[in-house]
This record gives sequence, C-alpha cells and structure tokens, in this order.
Amino acid sequence: MRARVFVTLKPSVFDPQGRTIVEALHTMGYGDVGDVRQGKYFELEIETTDSAKAKAMAAEVADKLLANPVIESYRVEIV
Repeated sequence: MRARVFVTLKPSVFDPQGRTIVEALHTMGYGDVGDVRQGKYFELEIETTDSAKAKAMAAEVADKLLANPVIESYRVEIV
C-alpha cells in the first residue's frame, strides 16, 4: 500500500518561507493570494494489504521521524 504523509507547520508557528512566497506573488501581480503555508510531502510504500495497519505505521513513522511534533502537524492518506 502507498501512504501519503503531508507535514505542515502548526497554524501558530510563523512561516517565513510562506510569507516570502506571498510577497513575491504580490509583486508578480497575484494580489488576491492572502497566505501561503509551506510543508513537506512524503510517499511511503508499505508492504501490507491492511489499510488500517498501513495508516498506523505511516503515522508512527511521521511521529518518530518525518515531523517535529513541537512545531509541525501531519496527516496521512492511504491510496
């Protein structure tokens, strides 16, 4: 099974890269863009046919390695 893990900064954490992108977009004429939050994307190939097991394993991996729980949150999708 394939697990997709999306890691983003928590809403309360300032995102300087996102802020820089917004400013660049405004300079380019995209003034309607109000906010950008940057993040990370991972795909994990998990050798199981049990989607609940795959989701649990991907969440464990995200907790232990992919995300910093102090400043980041994540969500897992199984495809």
